[in-house]
Amino acid sequence: MRLLVIGGIAAGLSAAARARRIDPNLEILVLEKGDAISYGACGLPYYVEDRVHSADELIVYTPEYFRKERNITVRTGAEVVEIAHARREVALAGGERIHYDRLVIATGARPHCGAITGTDQPHVFRLNTLADGIRLKTYLAEHKPRRAVIIGGGFIGLEAVDSLRRNGLGITLFQAGKHLLRREDADLTNALVGHLQRFGVKTRLSERVPAIEADRVGDTPCDLVLLAVGLRPNAEIAATAGVEMGRTGAIRVDDRMQTNLGGIYAAGDCAEAMHLVTGRPAYIPLGTTANKQGRVAGANAAGVRERFAGVVGTCALSVFGLGVGMTGLSVEQARREGFSPVSSRIEARARARYFGGKSTMVELIADKSSGRLLGGVVTGEQGVAGRINVVAAALHNRMTVDEFERLDLAYAPPFSTVWDPLLIAAQQLVRQI
Repeated sequence: MRLLVIGGIAAGLSAAARARRIDPNLEILVLEKGDAISYGACGLPYYVEDRVHSADELIVYTPEYFRKERNITVRTGAEVVEIAHARREVALAGGERIHYDRLVIATGARPHCGAITGTDQPHVFRLNTLADGIRLKTYLAEHKPRRAVIIGGGFIGLEAVDSLRRNGLGITLFQAGKHLLRREDADLTNALVGHLQRFGVKTRLSERVPAIEADRVGDTPCDLVLLAVGLRPNAEIAATAGVEMGRTGAIRVDDRMQTNLGGIYAAGDCAEAMHLVTGRPAYIPLGTTANKQGRVAGANAAGVRERFAGVVGTCALSVFGLGVGMTGLSVEQARREGFSPVSSRIEARARARYFGGKSTMVELIADKSSGRLLGGVVTGEQGVAGRINVVAAALHNRMTVDEFERLDLAYAPPFSTVWDPLLIAAQQLVRQI
């Protein structure tokens, strides 16, 4: 039996590797349209910044590794343009047709630029693939631009602000909506805008960019533009083959990552995931989710039953030394999903004062009627990832704020205070409820 995987980055290779561990006799073929596989796309901003010096450092595995060590064939430069499921075959751009018995679609996502014109100019860049990063870094070295416009205030946009500012460029950030990081959190956005201003970054919210000119965006002169305006799932060939799309525009899957067509699975940035707080499918393209979904898709394609429980949207980033961690829903998002949200937002030292403890901000959101924890945000310079992961674990287990307040969290002066900021925020939220 042949398992065919479309896509050779996170979800696709996780699926192939998991299937091989389950079935050593399965024939596995991975088709990747790009020239590189298995690279850390999340490291691209640090490569542009030059904290990562070589693009090769971002490549985890090569096709040769998979062939020799895993007995998995990986073909690069192989773009699938059609899936003919009735015949169990795919067609490549060059006309070649390849048979499969089971199929995993891991085609990822692409930047969505909307109606912006002028995006094909040589000074306009994206930062989604390894080739994007190499092209941008080469341009910085050869042309030495001084003024950059970044369009989009999500994770890629803010990380690019940091890396380009450290390259000496003046930065103006345009965001079409009124919130950064798509969190719908005015307090978080205001804190980030103030932080960016301290590092000389101009932020223009609620300004949609219709066009990019040769030397400016709107009234802002620039000699480099980075598009970071969000992602759209690469799901067109799946849809044409009869694979059902979900309400988010990504591929609808069940908890085994199976589509509506028997024998076809989907995983990663092209697929939906169940949101464990709302109980509804969501589209939250993250590398962590892609790898986990890929493992489950590969396992089921290889003949065992595994399930992917879902996500709570946990993510973190660092901007000029300020860590931001988020999980679950904001107050506005919770209200829109039909909850009655209440929140507490506190500031406290991340660790003991005599150990250099700095201020950290914690916000917790809960449903007033049930007491169930719905989300959280942590910002600061110390311990952000660890604390937001505690909140994420609580969301996975549908904990109430009462239960969260009683958690037995570690204390030692180098790491925390006797009352961890998470517990202080929970105490205040309990009083509100």
